[in-house]
Amino acid sequence: MEDSNVLSSVNSFEILATDSDEISLIKERFQYIREEVKHNPYIEETLRVLTVGGYRSAIGSFWNAVVDDLRNKILFRSLDLFNKEMNTKVSTYEDFQENVNDETLIEGAYKIGVIDWEARKILKQAKETRHIFDGHPRSSNPSFIKALSMMEDCIKYVLSQEYPPHIINITEYIANMALTTFDRNEFSISEAISNLPNNYQSELINRLFSSYIKDDCSSIMRSNIEIVSPILWKELQTQTKRQLIQRVDQVITDGNTAKTNYAFKFVILVGGKEFLSTRARKYKLGPCIDKLLQNLDVFSVENECVDELSQYAGYIPQELLFDYVNGLTQTYVGSIGHSPFFPRTDFYADLAANKIPRMFESFDDESSRAFIACIKSNSKLQQRILNDIKFDRLRTLGEIVYSRISENFEDRHFLEVLLNKNTKKEFFDLLYSGKKKRRKIYPG
Repeated sequence: MEDSNVLSSVNSFEILATDSDEISLIKERFQYIREEVKHNPYIEETLRVLTVGGYRSAIGSFWNAVVDDLRNKILFRSLDLFNKEMNTKVSTYEDFQENVNDETLIEGAYKIGVIDWEARKILKQAKETRHIFDGHPRSSNPSFIKALSMMEDCIKYVLSQEYPPHIINITEYIANMALTTFDRNEFSISEAISNLPNNYQSELINRLFSSYIKDDCSSIMRSNIEIVSPILWKELQTQTKRQLIQRVDQVITDGNTAKTNYAFKFVILVGGKEFLSTRARKYKLGPCIDKLLQNLDVFSVENECVDELSQYAGYIPQELLFDYVNGLTQTYVGSIGHSPFFPRTDFYADLAANKIPRMFESFDDESSRAFIACIKSNSKLQQRILNDIKFDRLRTLGEIVYSRISENFEDRHFLEVLLNKNTKKEFFDLLYSGKKKRRKIYPG
């Protein structure tokens, strides 16, 4: 190309001096470079040599611009995380030049979220292009298309991309959570943790869990953890959630009741019940179900136990399912009695009764079978539902169960008879069918 066809103004990024195909392609590709990068000395040098056919030098100079942009983005993103991931000791821009090669730079940028997986792969190819054609003078001369292709990839994955969000220092962030000055604004918290790479989100949730269950955790710290953890939980990968909740088993084994209670409280806090092991569920729910069954008609205890169990509705171990449904059913039906203070004869634990229908809404076929088995086997319940009021309360639960069973549920007919207000006698006949001694179960 003649001098008159060279860029008319590098500083203003104008490359309109010629209408040649090559310059048109350069103009089309380079327009996507971020505005503040267009005046990078390496970009300006690239443009100079490109317009005179210096493709080998253009590749080298352009790669230097890419490396420069990656270094600056890493400095902004988190130098601490880069050093941690790549086992380096970089503290200034100049340290990159002395201690970090291009391969380490690309890998570190990927690991801390400056570039994604695809960019990592493409940049390694671009690095090899630079190594072959600019690092080895005896290599063949690269074509314009080879040079432009390499540059196009670098523009797409680096030079056109804005700076990534700044990453918090996890250790400093946790330290701040122990202070009353910690910013509890949900948007601020979400912004801070959503930008963390997956492995650092995992580290953060595990460290929060460990802090939360400690005996010496301050009320300020624990309160802030209760704000941050549910927000962080939404960002976590499933495998991280499962790994964290499995730690509850280890806490149980350690034998510290206070820590175990806080561990389960954390599970409820983040909504991780589905990841609890059967062993952990039995540990937590077994004693509560036993306590409920041993204190039926003691309304304060029924309220307490149902409140605890309601947090795990839908996650009851198979071995505890019958006792769980049996306890809830009897609690909801309640008892018949008299009071010197109230004219009512229909008694039940009010708070528990408000929660139990919602708990039944999580039933599946197995839970529904337990409900029917409870009705068929519990003589105390059978006696109480002879009263019309109590029978109606049982029917209320039956309606919920009926809405939950599958199409081919084998005891569907039993529930249909229970729910039909015109077949109460038939229901009791069905309930006692096959028994050796049929008691009088329904007046008339």
